[in-house]
Amino acid sequence: MGHMPLPHWLTRVNLVVSNRITAPFAARLPWFGVLEHVGRRSGTIRRTPLTIFRQGSGRYIIALTYGPDVQWLRNVEAAGHCRVKTRGRWVGLAGPRRFTDSERRAMPLVIRPILAALRVTEFVVLSQVPVSADG
Repeated sequence: MGHMPLPHWLTRVNLVVSNRITAPFAARLPWFGVLEHVGRRSGTIRRTPLTIFRQGSGRYIIALTYGPDVQWLRNVEAAGHCRVKTRGRWVGLAGPRRFTDSERRAMPLVIRPILAALRVTEFVVLSQVPVSADG
């Protein structure tokens, strides 16, 4: 009996389930965070676990591990701002700017080989802003 490819709906289920499992950890671990963004068409609040690095005072860099063509980035670029829960607290971020760095110089040294293995060369930098008072 031959192998059948996984149905598309299963990929979506897996994404939702793995996001639900990883989100609580991602909000507390260093180098991880949960990005909260608003759907640019739906207006729905969405949360996406991702890798995020603080650089200097008030700058955060997100490694685009799935490439630059991701919904959360489109939503953040459309809104111009978002917030991320990292190391257990919410941080307001604004002014998303994409950049390419094939050497991954903006990343901590220990992370560079991992990102190199994943062929990650695209990043987004955001500036910290006061977090909104609505929670």
